[in-house]
Amino acid sequence: VYTSADSVFQIAAHEEVIPVERLYRWCQLMRDWFDRQHIGMGRVIARPFVGQPGAYTRTARRHDYAAAPAQKTYLEALAEAGVPVLSIGKPYDIFLGRGFDAAQKTTSNADGLEKTLAALQDRPRGLIFTNLVDFDMLWGHRRDAAAYAAGLEEVDRALPAILDALGQDGLLVVTADHGCDPCHHGSDHTREYIPFLLWHSGVGAHSIGTRATFADVGATILDAFGLTAAAPGTSIWAS
Repeated sequence: VYTSADSVFQIAAHEEVIPVERLYRWCQLMRDWFDRQHIGMGRVIARPFVGQPGAYTRTARRHDYAAAPAQKTYLEALAEAGVPVLSIGKPYDIFLGRGFDAAQKTTSNADGLEKTLAALQDRPRGLIFTNLVDFDMLWGHRRDAAAYAAGLEEVDRALPAILDALGQDGLLVVTADHGCDPCHHGSDHTREYIPFLLWHSGVGAHSIGTRATFADVGATILDAFGLTAAAPGTSIWAS
């Protein structure tokens, strides 16, 4: 059982010692306990792993038990407006499924990229919310700069097909939830500032500057669907 600098409570267990379903139950019990005690724990995370001492490896069966959002999320605003929202990876868990009409689990970054491209071809309208967790879980926290660099190259190779599938009307947003510099000391998150890169056919390259809040990402996505975000988010198109 361990924690880190952010608001998480994590339980790691060897899959051959503790069955994954039992680990999930322990984490759900802890999630319920934190909520009953009114302790603002952001997430309880199940961390199953395999291997031998000195060579342990996390498996893809991680599961997040998040605190309920304090108010209606931008994802729920999309759903109320009839916009389909697909989760690929862990977004569904982070938001307790609120606002999503469908969800797909992933086993790796490559799996997430493949499912994103397939979803773009199958879903002509809506938001596809993909999380590529390997940058955080496998390489960032473990300070594996070489693997991190290879992962960036993997995403670069996938982008042309994704942009082609987006066509003339699609919007691509590349962002993160925090920094996790693989060249930094320690094993925790390294910075709060995150990238906010947008692509839309016909839009030239220019800087949108340092934003006042992370909520601008969501507000910009709502604006792309013709919706107005509640404070504190401000769409880049409106600023």
